[in-house]
Amino acid sequence: MRALDDTVDVLVVGSGGGVAGAYTAAREGLSVLLVEATDRFGGTTAYSGGGGMWFPCNPVLVRAGCDDTIDDALRYFRAVVGDRTPADLQEAYVRGGAALIDYLERDERFAFKILPWPDYYGETPGARADGMRHIVSRAVPDSRLGRFQGLVRGPLDHERLGSPAPDLLVGGRALVGRFLAAMADDARVAAHLETRLVDLIVDDGRVIGAVVDHRGERQVIRTRRGVLLAAGGFEQNADMRAQYGVPGSTTDSMGAPGNTGQAHRAAIAAGASTDLMDQAWWSPGLIHPDGRAAFALGITGGMFVDKRGQRFVNESTAYDRSGREILKAMAEGTVGRPFWLVYDSRDGDRPPVLATNVSFAPTSEYQSEGLWREAATLDEIAEVIEVPADELAASVRRFNELAATGSDDDFGRGALPFDLAFTGGAPPMAPIDTPPYRAAAFGVSDLGTKGGLRTDVHARVLDTDGRPIPGLYAAGNTMAAVSGTTYPGGGNPIGASMLFSHLATMHMAGSAP
Repeated sequence: MRALDDTVDVLVVGSGGGVAGAYTAAREGLSVLLVEATDRFGGTTAYSGGGGMWFPCNPVLVRAGCDDTIDDALRYFRAVVGDRTPADLQEAYVRGGAALIDYLERDERFAFKILPWPDYYGETPGARADGMRHIVSRAVPDSRLGRFQGLVRGPLDHERLGSPAPDLLVGGRALVGRFLAAMADDARVAAHLETRLVDLIVDDGRVIGAVVDHRGERQVIRTRRGVLLAAGGFEQNADMRAQYGVPGSTTDSMGAPGNTGQAHRAAIAAGASTDLMDQAWWSPGLIHPDGRAAFALGITGGMFVDKRGQRFVNESTAYDRSGREILKAMAEGTVGRPFWLVYDSRDGDRPPVLATNVSFAPTSEYQSEGLWREAATLDEIAEVIEVPADELAASVRRFNELAATGSDDDFGRGALPFDLAFTGGAPPMAPIDTPPYRAAAFGVSDLGTKGGLRTDVHARVLDTDGRPIPGLYAAGNTMAAVSGTTYPGGGNPIGASMLFSHLATMHMAGSAP
């Protein structure tokens, strides 16, 4: 394996979406060094239970007979994102995914399948209610990863709860694993864990390499073609969150531990411009006994209430959309941490949340930490969560009326396809009328920050005058998100990360389309 203190064609910093760039560079005949700051490959991508990619009209979907068109997908994406990001960047993403999957499927080590997942703005023209823009990697045994066997990050239950890591890689772990397996026997690819970026080396305006720290020893890597920064966001850096005004905390983020923003800082020092630095991929977060709020979706019952005991949001809408509404209420002072999901005992003591991402601990642990509370009456549950009893009673009464009709006239719960994704099409509301009454504590979680380096359609990093910085590229959450302040559909973050990593090293190889 190639040593550090060396010269390579391409240096890739970060091993989530960065694996796509490393693989592409090697396949195009370039020598590659992939460095990862932590002790495992995969970054936040490896934590994703689905590992999906939002790639309209890709070959997997076409073979299944999907009648989607790129024009429809582009109309939808542009309508959701608006002019917050450059139109040519949006088009590069929407059009580019299909070509990437075609490129990968020519290598028999890659295999994908459809996982239908409705677009998140189902009311917008061009949205797909059937979810036929979303694919995932097929599972792969860890034993196929060769020299990378046992080195993929996650899953979350393994890292947070101590559960054994399964031998079969699924979701985001499978996606990362297939890229690693495809590079395992390639002599052009060197990869080093526990190797963090320190700084970029700039000569006459061109990035020609980087200084890295490998297990406490600083070393120099020089590059012939370029450096790709795909090192995630800065969600695990409390100082940077405060500097750029990103709500929430490192404790409640789902981002990988190495996502501390050093790639951002190094690029800014080299003259890079940034955008969206106050943004993240948001979600409601169920608070677990360790005190951390973890990404939660699939809320099929109950209602969120604010400090006044009033309902304030569609609980079943796409998680980034509800997360932003929760943050708005927090900024207005009507919601705090925790806020509460009020529900009843029709399905037992657990809150009606079908996808917690970190598995439920025993009920007694939530109760002993005061995170799950119960009472015989609504007045009593209002007292234990410290909201006005009369307001909570009125809110529950109104909620039950709406649940009985199956139509949420107040917040539109169940009106969009995503709201129904976890209920088989049934309304995701049920009356709160079966004592004892219950409440579960929530906060706001994130899947990582999405602000980063401004780039062009080849993933070249732009300087403050809008000109490409020679030799410097960015993708994933190190790049300012192509989706701007929105989250158009499941698989958008990972899909964009993989695609722009691929486009970056294709450009380095002189094979840009």
